Amino acid sequence: MRDHRSEPAIELKNITQRFGDYVAVKGVDLTAGSGEFLAIVGPTGCGKSTLLNIVAGLRPPAEGEVRIFGRPLSGLNREAGYLFQADSLLPWKTALANVMLGPVLRGTPEEEARERARAWLAKVGLAGFEDHYPHQLSGGMKKRVALAQVLILSPKILLMDEPFGALDVQTRQLMENELLALWQEDKKTVLFVTHDLEEAIALADRVVVFSAGPASRIVGDFEIDLPRPRDVAEIRLTEDFLKIHREIWRLLREEVMRAHAR
Repeated sequence: MRDHRSEPAIELKNITQRFGDYVAVKGVDLTAGSGEFLAIVGPTGCGKSTLLNIVAGLRPPAEGEVRIFGRPLSGLNREAGYLFQADSLLPWKTALANVMLGPVLRGTPEEEARERARAWLAKVGLAGFEDHYPHQLSGGMKKRVALAQVLILSPKILLMDEPFGALDVQTRQLMENELLALWQEDKKTVLFVTHDLEEAIALADRVVVFSAGPASRIVGDFEIDLPRPRDVAEIRLTEDFLKIHREIWRLLREEVMRAHAR
């Protein structure tokens, strides 16, 4: 497997974040290589989303440094697109209008933005649904629109916070496979937060495990040496997958039990 860490896209150095007297994460060092798909798992409340917000530049760390492609991050991370768990679509705009909004706000001529938005909707399997409003779309379709909304801006880094958590199992697996197919095209750096260990292993090149909070830290870093391209449903049935799952779960289970005890 290629050593992604030799080509850092994201570098977190001794990151600590506080909210008042509460320490969410403490002393976190983490590197994601260019083109690497990195998943973060851990108990509820361990600071996974906090870390994602720091990388996005939505909130600076209390201590430590963030570097993006070798440069210190100051303010918003312009290299990153952010896909949230909750829908962020504007309900009064069509799917097409939602997707073209980002380029228009960045100064792209409206007609050019419209054509690019049509192309991205087709790419995520929504050709013919351009004029539908969010309330006319299923949960999976809305998630496809949101994905197109992010990817049309050509971010080099994709930040994903439990993006498929609200979907049913079948739709979720379809979306996971679509994400992998899109990622395979240009290998963006992906930072993917999830509570689902199976999802993390099926998608990622590496899985990082966070300890229970407060003062969460990294307690495990696992290479996922499974062949690509992958089908997320089929890969879960292989002995190699089950072996990796058992290894990571032994560590993650301890942290989940510790979080419940607190």
